[in-house]
Amino acid sequence: MHPAIPHLIELQRVDHQIALLRAELDSFPKRIVEADAKLKGARAELAAVKETQTQGIAERKKLEFEVQQWKDRARKYRDQSGAVKTNESFKALQHEIANADAEVAKAEDRQLEVMMTSEDLDRRVRLAESRLKEAEQTVAAERKEIHAQGTEKKKQLEVVLAERERIIVPVPEDLRELYARIAKRHNGTAMAEARDGQCRGCGMRVLPHILQELRTETNEEVFRCESCGLILYTLEPIPVANPAGGSMNASSAASTNH
Repeated sequence: MHPAIPHLIELQRVDHQIALLRAELDSFPKRIVEADAKLKGARAELAAVKETQTQGIAERKKLEFEVQQWKDRARKYRDQSGAVKTNESFKALQHEIANADAEVAKAEDRQLEVMMTSEDLDRRVRLAESRLKEAEQTVAAERKEIHAQGTEKKKQLEVVLAERERIIVPVPEDLRELYARIAKRHNGTAMAEARDGQCRGCGMRVLPHILQELRTETNEEVFRCESCGLILYTLEPIPVANPAGGSMNASSAASTNH
């Protein structure tokens, strides 16, 4: 195969690693936003429950005031009833007293309902406060972990980028450009192994004479899959001449690992 192919194989391995690291780094800001959203949700929950609690306290105070008002009114009517001169006036006051007493009963019943609701709200506030405290601790730990992971991934990326610069040095400029164009069209992949007579990039058949050329040490041509356009290479053993018969047989030697 072309002498630059082993370098391109390594280049693709490193480029895939770079893409993976960059994708992880790109995910960290989103993870921080998601963590902060949990905290924001816990704060909103507590604020909503406290607002309901505040409204309940205000309503309870209003009801206390109304009860006292109706009691004062009923007492006033009772005081007046002793001084009335006519039966009609007495009956009218008794009606007002009964109405005031009924309003007192209604307000007190409502007071009881509000008090029971208030106890439930107190419990919900304590629960929301507990959830907020837990969320604050969890999110703080998550942010710390995300920042630590981000720092580590940046260091790894710097190392891999330096490795890429070293690997690409022996590759001719025209092959670099070809590799880059193909990789851009195929989500970062430019190389495909030809194995068992197939392109492992798309599964299509590779012509036998191309496979033979890929296995030839002296070949300096670059072959691309006729179907997907990826640059082909092979890791299968290169045939060597049989000293006895002069024919080409498959070598039993293990292929070089790139």
